[in-house]
Parts: sequence; C-alpha cells; structure tokens
Amino acid sequence: MNQVLDLAQLYKTALRIRLVESRIADKYSEGNMRCPVHLSIGQEIPSAIFQQIVKFGDTAISTHRAHAHYLAMGGDLPRMIAEIYGKVTGCSKGRGGSMHLIDLTKGFLGSSAIVGNSIPVGVGVGYAKKLNEDLSVSFIFLGDGATEEGSFFESANFAAVHKLPVVFVLENNLYSVYTGLGHRQPENRSVTGLATAIGLKCESVEDSDFNGTHSKMTSLTQYAREGNGPSLIEVKTYRKLEHCGPNDDDHLGYRPSHELAKYKNIDQIGNLEKLLTLTSEEINDIVANIQSEIDEAFDFAESSQFPTYAEAIGGVYAN
Repeated sequence: MNQVLDLAQLYKTALRIRLVESRIADKYSEGNMRCPVHLSIGQEIPSAIFQQIVKFGDTAISTHRAHAHYLAMGGDLPRMIAEIYGKVTGCSKGRGGSMHLIDLTKGFLGSSAIVGNSIPVGVGVGYAKKLNEDLSVSFIFLGDGATEEGSFFESANFAAVHKLPVVFVLENNLYSVYTGLGHRQPENRSVTGLATAIGLKCESVEDSDFNGTHSKMTSLTQYAREGNGPSLIEVKTYRKLEHCGPNDDDHLGYRPSHELAKYKNIDQIGNLEKLLTLTSEEINDIVANIQSEIDEAFDFAESSQFPTYAEAIGGVYAN
C-alpha cells in the first residue's frame, strides 16, 4: 500500500468530483434529472483520499450522498450521469437515480436512500470476506446522522465481535438534513469514543489535514486488512450546498451565520492549489480536460434512451 499521499492526484480527483457535482447543480433546473440529488460540494477530500488507499478486491457501499464515493471507487462517469437522467444506459439501468448507484465490476456494491440502511450490508460483506480469507476490506461510507441509528450500533458490535475487515468512513458535516449535532446528541459526545467503546479502532481528523487524513485512513485500513478487526475514521467536513438539491439553503437559518462565515470561506481544493503552487495555465489545462470528460458524459446521458417497460421491471423481485 502506498504510504505517501500524492497531492497532485488528490487535487485532480477532488477537483473532478467538484466539477461533476457543479455541472449537475447547473443543469438540474432543466428538469431532466427527475430524482433528488445530494451533492458533495465541499466534502470532496475524504473520497479523494480514499481513492489513493482502496485496492483491487476491496468493496465499498454508500448512502444517499454517494456520487463522490462512486467516482473515487472508479465508477463510470457517463453511466452515473445516465442513471441520474433515468436512462437505460445508467449504472442501475435507470431504475435507481442519484441515490442508488452500483458498479460491481469496480467493487462499488451500491448506495441507499435510507439512512443507515447500507451499514449492515457492508458488515455482511465484511463477514463474507473473512470467511473467504481473501484479505480485502469492506469500506462503509456513512454520515454523522447514521451514527444515531440502531443499525450502526448493531453492525459495529457484530463487526467487532467477529473481528471483521471493515472500515467505517464517517463524513461528519455536522448536520442531519437541517438538524445540527447539538439537537441530536448529548453535549460533548465523541462519536469515536462511542465507537471505541463498542470495539472499533478509531481516529478523528479534519479534512483540511490532508496528510493526517491519508495517514490515519491508511493505518486503519491496514489494521482491518491484517485481520485485527474493524475500524472507523471520522473526517470532519462541511457541505457547501443544501442537504438535498443544487442550491444553497442559508435563508432557512438552521446554520448559524458565524458558522457559515467560517466554513464557506474555506476551500480545500483552493488550498491544494496553493500547496502545489500551480500556475493559472496549469489549472486551466486540468480544468479543461475534466470539463471535456464531463461534456462527453452528459452528451452520452442526454442521447441515451429511457428503459422500456420490460427493461424497467426486469430483475425487480418485489412490488
């Protein structure tokens, strides 16, 4: 496993996620994406660092805010955009939309709209990995709201008891929809302290600490890979836009003005540009290449067909 963070690659991956999400936001008002979208603008760093740690044979499962995780796992961008457009060429054949992405060829086992719903599935996959002794890791992406669900406690306990090769990647953006931590959890509760008591090896880090995030995620992944049991990394981050949708929702007043002033002036991608001392020409070239890729993905999605009735119901086993 590569122990050194590639800052240039981190920048390109994070910027690619940002530009994809920004294009989705820009085009959403056209009315052709007939599903909710939960965007990761502002939260790109955990996924971009994960992209440098995951290995062939590892798997990942996610929640409703899954675009960044899907792309970091090597997911197909045109098929992701086609899925959001509901087209048959989508990665879920147009059935799932933004919140239900899957690519088994890349080890991305799916995402779910139900908070905490995918956590037991990821632990079950980890159990299968242990039984098969294949030395790979099951990554489970979740938000801070999911740590309040019974499925998290039960799954973490099961993973700890059986020493499963599972890594919980917790993106803590301080909010569950419109409700802050202070209204949902006891004062001064530590999620990592809670998870440690359950039996997980835990670390907490700010997404601004690029090397620290990479080092801790690498260490916890290796811990799980070597059969020592499950781990959890809490990456403290912040979303720039509304919980669900392409706009901001600052007018609702649920996020304090001083907090917004603090976080909205922080741009981790801009900080990476400064660390890399990129020239304007270099940045423009990188952006142009990514934008060209995004153009092709949207052209593919918009020109693809909707599923027929038979295609839409194929493989559906419940009604």
